[in-house]
Amino acid sequence: MAKKRKVIITCAVTGAVHTPSMSPYLPLTPDEITKGAVAAAEAGASILHLHARDPKDGRPTPDPEVFMAFLPRIKQQTDAVVNITTGGGLGMSLEERLAAAFRTKPEMTSLNMGSMNFGLYPAADKVKEWKYDWERPYLESTKDFIFRNTFADLEYIMKELGEGLGVRFEFECYDVGHLYNLAHMVSRGFVEPPFFIQTIFGILGGIGADHAHLMHMRETANKLFGDDYQWSVLAAGRHQMSFVTQAAIMGGNVRVGLEDSLYIGAGELAKSNADQVAKIRRIIEDLSLEVATPTEAREMLKLKGGDRVGF
Repeated sequence: MAKKRKVIITCAVTGAVHTPSMSPYLPLTPDEITKGAVAAAEAGASILHLHARDPKDGRPTPDPEVFMAFLPRIKQQTDAVVNITTGGGLGMSLEERLAAAFRTKPEMTSLNMGSMNFGLYPAADKVKEWKYDWERPYLESTKDFIFRNTFADLEYIMKELGEGLGVRFEFECYDVGHLYNLAHMVSRGFVEPPFFIQTIFGILGGIGADHAHLMHMRETANKLFGDDYQWSVLAAGRHQMSFVTQAAIMGGNVRVGLEDSLYIGAGELAKSNADQVAKIRRIIEDLSLEVATPTEAREMLKLKGGDRVGF
């Protein structure tokens, strides 16, 4: 009997895109992030992608102390792989973006593979009442914002986190050129396979949420990396479930979570990250596929193990 293919579910628990006024279910405090992450792991997520929020008003923060208010608690309650952002939030310096990763030495971090426009400003027009004064300016500032990830930045992160601390990366590719940027860094010897490539659709400034683009990104990655990578997909907002379902059908892994979409269905807010994880798990299993455990995900991605982190 043929072995079923394993599918890694990543859950992006809070992110730095959505603001508190957009959903009452968005985790903001260390307690909420811990609860949301653990529940997502129990629902089937083997990787937890984590940002931090200022517990006073929910704005994204790079403060390692805030990360340390929830990371050890998550590790105590679940074996899931912890994946820390290096993207941070709007306007953070590279030093700020990397501070928590240097402090916590996680098994994985995200790594955005190119500088880009990152437009969130249209979302400001959809919110009728704001909970906090920072939210509207934060979103509107992205009309004149470039998310910086230069080749020098990539080289520094790969050397210091990868070579220095044994961190593996979730290579976030928002457009076709980002795949070629990764191939360039591979050719220069900065990272070694297996590569965990997260192709991202539907962010204003990146490749659009068109299923033809999904096919093209997959074909391009196959051409550049052959059998040396694990492919994963996320899509913003209403495109989330259809894109990750297609990715699973096409041999890929999936990412869901309230960072990427606040909804569980048309017009219906997700009440938790676990709701989205449970939904995509049902879909994966209905496709006669199996969800990877944290142990299996570590083997697939050659991670250093949870006993070698700094939290």
